[in-house]
Amino acid sequence: MSEMPPEAEYKRPPLIEMGEKNGAIGILTTTLDKLMTWGATNSIWPMTFGLACCAIEYMSSWGPVYDLDRFGVILRASPRQSDVMVVAGTVTNKMAPVVRRLYDQMPDPKYVIAMGICTIAGGPFRSYGTLQGVDRIVPVDVHIPGCPPRPEAFIEGIRLLQRKMTKEGTLHWQPRPMPPMPSGIGHSLKAPEPGEKISRVPPGMLPPHVK
Repeated sequence: MSEMPPEAEYKRPPLIEMGEKNGAIGILTTTLDKLMTWGATNSIWPMTFGLACCAIEYMSSWGPVYDLDRFGVILRASPRQSDVMVVAGTVTNKMAPVVRRLYDQMPDPKYVIAMGICTIAGGPFRSYGTLQGVDRIVPVDVHIPGCPPRPEAFIEGIRLLQRKMTKEGTLHWQPRPMPPMPSGIGHSLKAPEPGEKISRVPPGMLPPHVK
């Protein structure tokens, strides 16, 4: 066996040598809010659940082609360990209380991404059984339109959320105004009138972002 060279022959790390030459002392000054926000934006933990076809694009974002893990976005199976809820797919009136319960179980600060037109405004399902926008039950931070949105669009939505988190700050996060608790069919469209095939959309029924 060859003998290890003496300690004096080991080369010192170049950064240390550079620091000794230019007088750097290796100190970084920042604020606690910026430090915590930097950590939060680069370690987003979305909840693992999907409601419809948008969830296929949602799941494929973690595949080898797009590899969303490189942004620090790691899926979690429990709402108590998640800080982002991605609502991917059609939300029915029957599912609305469950989505609201999952949101309530998430720790603060927490954010919501609405993925797909069915999640944002009901999509083509203008029926009494479909919720006409998930923002009727939970506050939404980022909307990603499409039917369904591609993984590239979802990654852009993640980047937009990161910018919003950076601008707002983790310590300065404020709870969003909460919509009323879902109470069934009253949060969506009424049943079609006699002689009509589709339900009418009453004034003020569309989500606030739809004019």
